[in-house]
Amino acid sequence: MDIKSMTIAQIADVLRELGQPAYRAKQLYSWMHVQLATSYDEMSNLPKALREALAESYPLTVLTKVVRLDSRLDETKKYLFRLPDGNVIESVRMEYHHGVSVCISSQVGCRMGCSFCASTLGGLVRNLTPSEMLEQVYAITRDMGTRVDNVVVMGSGEPLDNYDNLLAFVRMVTDENGLHISQRNITVSTCGLVPMLRKLADEDLTITPAVSLHAPNDELRKKLMPVANAYPIPELMDAAWYYAEKTGRRMTFEYSLIDGVNDTPALAKQLAGLLRGHPAHVNLIPVNPVRERNYRRSLVKNVLQFQKMLENEGIHVTIRRELGSDIDAACGQLRRHYEESKQELKV
Repeated sequence: MDIKSMTIAQIADVLRELGQPAYRAKQLYSWMHVQLATSYDEMSNLPKALREALAESYPLTVLTKVVRLDSRLDETKKYLFRLPDGNVIESVRMEYHHGVSVCISSQVGCRMGCSFCASTLGGLVRNLTPSEMLEQVYAITRDMGTRVDNVVVMGSGEPLDNYDNLLAFVRMVTDENGLHISQRNITVSTCGLVPMLRKLADEDLTITPAVSLHAPNDELRKKLMPVANAYPIPELMDAAWYYAEKTGRRMTFEYSLIDGVNDTPALAKQLAGLLRGHPAHVNLIPVNPVRERNYRRSLVKNVLQFQKMLENEGIHVTIRRELGSDIDAACGQLRRHYEESKQELKV
């Protein structure tokens, strides 16, 4: 395990083997997770010999900024980061009235195969480690010089497909010895891995899950999301309500509106029927066009009609505010363009 993914207790074990006192563990942890140091040389209150020993045996995980796209319309920043092994991932920084939010990736690529998503086109390369997820937050904080208030794990990858590393990330980013972001300010998206969602409900966390639903019936959802073949909607909804009951948290359901596919009044009524009487919120998202797919985003009038129908049925619903629309591409598209350009250079 890399040292930036370790707990204070685990770091203390490492330092004990190096003949160091226990208090050094908190010092080192603070340098990595509060001061956000990028090298051991910055850790001035650690003995030089210790810094050299750590640098030799425990290289620090640090992300390299490949490119940052700045919106001319608002304060949104889209990042492409290079990992230590050369793979690249995307992250986004957004500003809202309630603070700064960062959207991070949990995997390099994705294996879920959702038909409207660019992240899954190349399949899954590998899971991200806790430190690689943390470093997206840290790198953006270092780059902008401002604190991150909210984290959404909605970038490339299926977070619950990387369950153990996700859980370690959540515990570390909310740790009082680190950035200490409130668990209530952490949102984790899932396409609906039912067993893992139920497991997450039993972890004694107060994070907000966001279920990517995108269709109110199995026939349509199977066409959009292969995961529906393994976990039909009744099972998914049972798991969602189990999570809400165990944690007291309201469930968020993401619904990407695709023109002529899932945006009809009849489907809005079906969706309302699924959610009525439960602590639920629907986030409507006009779908991001992906050039490898032929889906188009719903017309504005259809989006508003869909919203109105849900509201008339007593469902809490919002339309996702579009930030950085001038630099917006489907999640995973920036990475895909980068990989394609590398291939072209090789040719």
